[in-house]
Amino acid sequence: MAHDIWNLKKLPPDFCLQSTAAKRNAAPVNATRRWKVLAAALPAAFLVWCCSGGWGVAEDPGSQARSMPEIIAHRGASYDAPENSLSSVNLAWQRRTDAVEIDIYLTRDGHIVAYHDRTTQRIGGRDKPVAEQSLAELHQLDIGSWKDARYAGEKIPTLRQVLATVPSRKRLFIEVKAGPEIVPTLVEQIRNWPQHQESAVVIAFSLEVAQAVKKALPKVPVYWLVGFEQDKETGKWRPELEDILKQAAASHFEGIDVNDTALLDADFVKTVHDAGLELYVWTVNDAARARELAAFGVDGITTDRPGWLREQLQRP
Repeated sequence: MAHDIWNLKKLPPDFCLQSTAAKRNAAPVNATRRWKVLAAALPAAFLVWCCSGGWGVAEDPGSQARSMPEIIAHRGASYDAPENSLSSVNLAWQRRTDAVEIDIYLTRDGHIVAYHDRTTQRIGGRDKPVAEQSLAELHQLDIGSWKDARYAGEKIPTLRQVLATVPSRKRLFIEVKAGPEIVPTLVEQIRNWPQHQESAVVIAFSLEVAQAVKKALPKVPVYWLVGFEQDKETGKWRPELEDILKQAAASHFEGIDVNDTALLDADFVKTVHDAGLELYVWTVNDAARARELAAFGVDGITTDRPGWLREQLQRP
C-alpha cells in the first residue's frame, strides 16, 4: 500500500535535481502536475501513518483493558496436584503460570512452611495447629495421598524450598496466614533471596501484618487481601470499598486482592485504579468470568487451573 501511495518511481528522475535553468524552461503544466501527484498522495499517506501509530492518536483505548492479566496459580496448580506442595508449585511453573500463590505458617521451632489451614487435620490427618508442631513433626505427615496415589509421601515444604523453584521473571505471592510473630523470620528469608526484588510479593488479610511487612520491605509489593460480603437483609456490601482504598493507600500498599463477587464490575475496577492501586481477584476457575474480569481490566487473576485458564483467555 505504501508504494501505491507515494509512487515515487513514477515521478521524473530530475524532479528534485534539475538545475535552476532547467526549472525556468520547464513547462508550467509539468510542475503543476507534479505537485498534484504529491497533494493527492499526502492524505492517504497521513492516514497510513496514523493507523500505524503516529503520535498514538489511533491507539485503541480499550487495548489495555483487554490485555492478559497476570495469572497466579492458587496454591500451585492445585486442581491437579496437592495444594501448597512442591509438586503443585512445579507443575504450575511447567504450565507457564506468571506467578504462584502459597500460604505460610511459622512452626513451633521457627521454620516457615507452606500450608493453608490452621491445623493439619484436613490434609495430613493430625488435628493439631501447625504453629504447635515442629518441622520434624510436620514432615511425618503425608499431604499427597488424598489427591492421588502418585503423590503419596509428599511432604509439607518450607518457604525456602518453594523460593528455590521460582524461575527468573516469575513471581511468588506469599500469603501470610500467621500473625505478626512470623514477620521477622519472613523478612529475613525474603531479604536473603537473591531475586526477591523482582519475584517476591506478600499478601495478607491482617492489616497489621501487611503493614509490618511493607515497613520492613518497602520495595516488595504488598497487596491487602479483602473479602467482600453482601448483607442478605439489606443487600449492602461490607466492608466499604472507599474505606479499604483509603487504608491501602495510606499504608503504601501496591493494591488490593479481593474475592470474586457480583460487586466486582467495570466500575469497581475503575474506582480501584483511579485510587492509584492495582486489583487482583481470587479464586476464578470459570473461563467466561475470567474473560469478563480481563475485559474489566483487573491486574491479575488467581486460579486453581493456571495453564487451562491462560489458554481460555488467549482464545479469540
